[in-house]
Amino acid sequence: MTQPTTTPHRTLNLSRRQTLALLGAGIANPLPLFAQTGTAWPAIEAKARGQTVYFNAWAGSEQINAYLQWAGAQVQSRYGVKLEHVKISDTAEVVKRVRAEKAAGKLTDGTVDLIWINGENFLNMKREAMLFGPFAESLPSFQYVDVAGKPTTRLDFSEPVEGMEAPWGMAQLTFFADRKRVPNPPRSMAALLDFAKANPGRITYPRPPNFHGTTFVKQALVELNGDRAALYRPATPEALAKAGAPLWAYLDALHPHLWRAGKQFPQNSAAMRQMMSDGELLIALTFNPNEAANEIAAKRLADSVYSYQLTSGTLGNTHFLAIPFNAKAKEGAQVLANFLLSPEAQARKADIAQWGDPTVLAVDKLPATERARFAGAALPGQVEQVMPTIPEPHGSWVDPLEREWLKRYGA
Repeated sequence: MTQPTTTPHRTLNLSRRQTLALLGAGIANPLPLFAQTGTAWPAIEAKARGQTVYFNAWAGSEQINAYLQWAGAQVQSRYGVKLEHVKISDTAEVVKRVRAEKAAGKLTDGTVDLIWINGENFLNMKREAMLFGPFAESLPSFQYVDVAGKPTTRLDFSEPVEGMEAPWGMAQLTFFADRKRVPNPPRSMAALLDFAKANPGRITYPRPPNFHGTTFVKQALVELNGDRAALYRPATPEALAKAGAPLWAYLDALHPHLWRAGKQFPQNSAAMRQMMSDGELLIALTFNPNEAANEIAAKRLADSVYSYQLTSGTLGNTHFLAIPFNAKAKEGAQVLANFLLSPEAQARKADIAQWGDPTVLAVDKLPATERARFAGAALPGQVEQVMPTIPEPHGSWVDPLEREWLKRYGA
């Protein structure tokens, strides 16, 4: 989950069909503004002073870790709140820990104060009443969030957020390749199949349940289903069987032409990126539209590498910050979340030199001094033409898709 000086972020552009699908699922209308518990913000800041916030966040990137160290220093000096980055590799494990604490009656002194989260993990915590809130839309910095242009700031994998998590960054499935090897890349899933047949062994995707691998599978799912309405409602066995039929037929046709004939898959997108850099693969993928630019700037990819998205659009979403129901430092967590949502912190996060994670803010609506933080020239490797964002299917589709993929291809 990830990513303006000049950012390639894109507002969510829905086709009429997609909009009707969301309306049919009852999730397209804007949500009302939620208030927290009536506590005034100065009182929250005052109570937060001296608290330690145990922020459980993915730690697989040196840039992200460094960014959080910077953020921690800022909130410590400004608000007296200490940030402890609890470095995790799988958010689902954090969800399990909070669930176990709830079952054990640990209702006020949990070990998690803030979580970097979205998708099925948020859905599970929301369904099981494991979240504090609503709090997000009462954060002072929320006034700058682009809720109109980026509807996924209020919809997490088609599940209404309802103020139970604060938007933090934007993501969209993006492909990248070296122009010297691939001057004309495939720009649809059907074209990718033809490309794989013409270049056997040079294409692949990460093995689900790796997030990027599952996203590739979901991209095929949405592109191969003309009627997507069912994808934006909770999954059922019947819906999975119907929508899955063209997906599995597509993957059956694709896999024999993949790297190692589809019998093995890279473990993650970082491995794919290295294989592409080495020339073993022709195309890699990411969920951060700025990743190739980041890697070029770090001299880990050639400056002939470029990023692109499929012509009809690619899956995109927002990643969020949530507070467990039993967090000990609820006030400190809100203060930290508010700072991370501020124009200052969002601009630094969007800067490729720092992280390169697209902002959730409406940059054009910021005060001029804040808007200036996002100014900068386009960099090599950034998406040259940003395509429409396709909303993620409902979070309940993830587990059954992954289980069926593993049953069919995981041996």
